Amino acid sequence: MSGRCAKVKSGLWALLALLALAGCDAQRISELEEGVATEADVRARFGAPETVWDEPGGSRVLEYNRQPAGQRNYMITVGPDGRMTALRQVLTPANFAGIQPGMNGLEVRRRLGRPAKTTPYELKREVHADWRYLDGPNTSMVFTVVFDPDDKVLRTLSAPDPEANENRGGR
Repeated sequence: MSGRCAKVKSGLWALLALLALAGCDAQRISELEEGVATEADVRARFGAPETVWDEPGGSRVLEYNRQPAGQRNYMITVGPDGRMTALRQVLTPANFAGIQPGMNGLEVRRRLGRPAKTTPYELKREVHADWRYLDGPNTSMVFTVVFDPDDKVLRTLSAPDPEANENRGGR
């Protein structure tokens, strides 16, 4: 019984930490106004970005990744004038629909951020990249992009997140 209690306590702590992170993000986002907030304001609230993507025309996109435990990835665009022009949560079915066969891995990464997990399947000559996301307010899902050996998209799929509590089958 003590092993089971330890697992339950561990799971509850992980859930609380995830909820706290989500709550912090909502607070941080509410403090930033497009066209007014500066890159310094963004960094003061979110910290150092995981990646900075340079865009044509002098804009930059700051990637704030919440994978592997979270279900959101934020891309915050800062214009050449240093002001925030867009704040987007990019792990959405609408964005996933834009991932098409033939796209290269870097293009997918720029659209979705770093995946939660990457799994090579040597015999199939494929690599699967997974992003955890929410479909609607509370359905935990995984979006998978399957790449060929040349890092080109072969196909995509979405399925219930097997790690989500609601999909663990009573464990």
